[in-house]
Amino acid sequence: MASKFSDRPRNRFQALQHADPGLQPERTVMSWGRTGLATSVVALLLIRWYPSVGGIVFVPVIIALIGAGLIQLSQRRRYTVQAAGIANENVASDFWAVFWMTVMSVLIATSGVIAMWAA
Repeated sequence: MASKFSDRPRNRFQALQHADPGLQPERTVMSWGRTGLATSVVALLLIRWYPSVGGIVFVPVIIALIGAGLIQLSQRRRYTVQAAGIANENVASDFWAVFWMTVMSVLIATSGVIAMWAA
């Protein structure tokens, strides 16, 4: 059965279409966007430690900002994969995104604790 939605965008700036807008791809992209925003807020809050901890506080700040940036840069790919999965009725979980988010969180926490002990 042919779908009225194409699996491929017409140009590179057009989003991939699927038969049920508002479903999982949009929610997934929005939740990862909120995760990136929250990570940026964590970085900004860590900067408040600078007067008492010193320059070493910028290690977790840089880790958080790089992580937030990578989350934002991967949004289009994430949406395309999710929309293609909906269109093909086969959506795979993004294990590596969750894995690297976990690694980033542990690195931020560990480097923050080390920064506090070093002060």
